This record gives sequence, structure tokens and C-alpha cells, in this order.
Amino acid sequence: MTDDSRTAALRAEVRSLMPRAKADLTELVSYRSVADPRQFPAEDCERAAQWVADAFREVGLTDAGLHETPDGSKAVVARYPAPAGAPTVMLYCHYDVQPPLDDAAWHTPVWQLTEKGGRWYGRGAADCKGNIVTHLTALRALRETVGGSDFPVGITLVAEGSEEQGTGGLEAFVPGNADLLRADALVIADCGNFAVGVPTFTQTLRGNVNVIVTVETLSGPMHSGMFGGPAPDALAAMIHLLATLRDAKGNTTIDGLTADQTWDGVQYPAEQFRADAGVLDGVDLLGDGTVSDMVWARPALTVLGIDVPPVVGSSAAIQPRSRARLNLRIPPGIDPDKALKALTAHLESHTPWHAKVSVESEGTGAPFRSGTGGPARAAMEAAFHAAYGREATTEGQGGSIPLCNVFAGTYPDAEIMLIGVEEPKCLIHAPNESVDPTEIEHMALTEALFLATYAG
Repeated sequence: MTDDSRTAALRAEVRSLMPRAKADLTELVSYRSVADPRQFPAEDCERAAQWVADAFREVGLTDAGLHETPDGSKAVVARYPAPAGAPTVMLYCHYDVQPPLDDAAWHTPVWQLTEKGGRWYGRGAADCKGNIVTHLTALRALRETVGGSDFPVGITLVAEGSEEQGTGGLEAFVPGNADLLRADALVIADCGNFAVGVPTFTQTLRGNVNVIVTVETLSGPMHSGMFGGPAPDALAAMIHLLATLRDAKGNTTIDGLTADQTWDGVQYPAEQFRADAGVLDGVDLLGDGTVSDMVWARPALTVLGIDVPPVVGSSAAIQPRSRARLNLRIPPGIDPDKALKALTAHLESHTPWHAKVSVESEGTGAPFRSGTGGPARAAMEAAFHAAYGREATTEGQGGSIPLCNVFAGTYPDAEIMLIGVEEPKCLIHAPNESVDPTEIEHMALTEALFLATYAG
């Protein structure tokens, strides 16, 4: 079979499988697989995990089962042995999802896949159940078109069960089960293209540092009329302290932390970013770099939460204590432990009025950078071009996937590629999550072509 005829055959097969892909995704989205039993029954995660194991067993990965990880979640592992001399490819995804957040903000039922305006809506439709369906569709098309009952490479499907909770179940599982999951190329399908129809490798992931800072000034609340003025207000001290973490242009300014890096890959147009991020008209974007510099190459500090009296029910009292939860995203090249030390030292040295300050670390995660050379990358680049009709580009991602560093440490010779269906319009982690079905179709074709050609 020539390259052109193989591409044409796979393209036609993938397209014919799209109704089944939609049916698969409808079933998967119906499982409320939030890996937090305080919010949703654990049975929903178990049902989703079993569905994934059964689906990949049916497509030919007959060695399929559920493996308990140290945090109690189940990882689905399904394998097809490599033919003699052929490499093995890991296909990663996760079946757990974010909670709905604000149910009232959804325009469609949260757990019912709904087609609207050419997109498919539902929690997990993109992140990451859309990627599960992409893997399935690629394998079905490949088996029907190229392999018959066989695949040209070894395949290990890994579906994580607690990725969104950040409890590290699979991260702890991998080193002790390295042979079970070993592969020559790892396809991490938990990212997405720069835009619909623009094939994209995610090259970098930012790491993160989370801390809780507490400021104390008084032994208890004091009447603002009797003591206001000279009495130090802990909330005002916290506001003053937090303001030192950004300058007037919005650049993150933490003493001892470099913040002038630049991004040399695809550039994120400012107007597109404004639309993707929902920035209100007339409100400035932050920083003195390009959007790509700011979101992919430089550290960024975000205030995630702050303990303050609510407006309703507040009284005329000076606050004696204030807490804030901070998240610092760091690009490749910055060590998370050094970033934690720099952030802690900055907070301690910039607290005004000699107020008492304490900084508690909630944990750190290292940034990640994938390689750009090797036969797997070359095969995936060619597959992208054939599927999308254009060259692939590279982007960074502001989020973190700590598992990538675990994989890199466990399999130092493996090629790791981050791709997927989660382009910006998907609104992952927010109400009204959706996926563009053309991304599932094109990404499934890309994967099928990659698996067909990677072995040479």
C-alpha cells in the first residue's frame, strides 16, 4: 500500500467511524467520573474504568485490566505485544474529569453529550474522554484498514483515574511497574492544538509552586471606630503584600526569580488570547512580553484564594489575621525548589509594618520540556502533515502534567509527545466544556497514520 493510498483509506475509515465515536463519547460522558467520593459516588469512576478496559479489549488490546494505584484510584492498562523487532507505543489518557463547578452556568446538561453549533458539549467531552475516543477510533481504523487482526507496533494503553485530583496515584505506580508500561514512544493525549485545524505539539509544560501565606497583626478583631488608624489591619497588610508580586504592567515580580524569558515557537495573537480568555473590553493584558512569552515562557503568580469577611454580614472590625493561597507557575529552566525558596523569601521580606508572616508549602511540581528529535517525532510530524494538510507547529502549555516528569525519569530513552483534542475553545475545567468533532477525526487519523508508519 502506498503512502497516499494508506492515507486515503485511513481517512475514509476514520470518517465512517465518527458516528460510533460520538456514541462512545456519549456513553463516557454519562459517567460522572470525578475522582472525589466527597462529591460523586466512587462507582461512577469504577464504571468508567471498566468501560475503557472493555472497549480497548474489544479493539484488540486483549491484555486489559484495572490496576489499583497508591491513592486508591484504578489505572486501566491494556496491551498488545509488539511484533518481532517493532517498537512499542504508549497511548496515555485519563478517564476522570473535573467537577461541573457551577451547574447553573452550563447551557447544556453536564453529563449528557449534546451537539450544539457544531461542537459536542459535556463534562469531559475534551478533557480527557475526547482523547480516549480518539485513541479508540485510531485503533479501530488502523485494524480495519492496515492490520487486519494485527497491529504493526506494540501498544500499551494507559488510562489514569485521578489525574484531575492531583493525588499522584499513577505517578507513584509507574516506577514500581516500569516493565508493565515500558514503551519506546509515549503519546500523551491530554493537550490540544493551538487552534482548530492547526496541528500542534505541546513542547513545554510549566511547573508549579503552591503556598498558603498567613499574616497576623492583632490578638483579635478590634472596632474600626475605636482603633482604626494606628491599629495594623492584617487584611490591608495582605493586600499590600500581594501587590508586591506584580509590577504596574502586571509582570510577576518575585525577588531572585528571572522573568524576562521569551518564546520562540508559535506566537499567540493578542486578540485571539483576549477572546479565548474572555478578557473584558478595555481591560489590559498583563506583562511587557508577548502573549506567548507571558503564558508559556515566564513565571506567573496567581492568587487562588483569600480569607476575607464577606461583604454581607461584615462588621466594623479591623481584621487580626488574613490568609491567601498562591499558585506560582514556572517555565522549564526554573527549579521548583528554588522557586519556592524565592517566593517564601519575597513574602517574608515584603510584609509591611513588621506584621507576623508565615508561609506554608502545599507542594511543588517540576516543569517539563519534550525532545524534538527521534524517529517517533519524525513519524508524528509526517502523520500530522498528512492528516491536516499542513506542517505541525509547537506551543507551550501553562498547565502542569507531573506524570510527564515521572515518565521521563523512568524511561529516559523514550520519546514523549504531547498532543490531543483540547484546543482553547474547549473550555476545559470550566462550565460548558466541549470538543470540536473534527479535531477527534483529524487527531484519530494522525494517530492511526503514526502507528502505521512508526515501525518503518
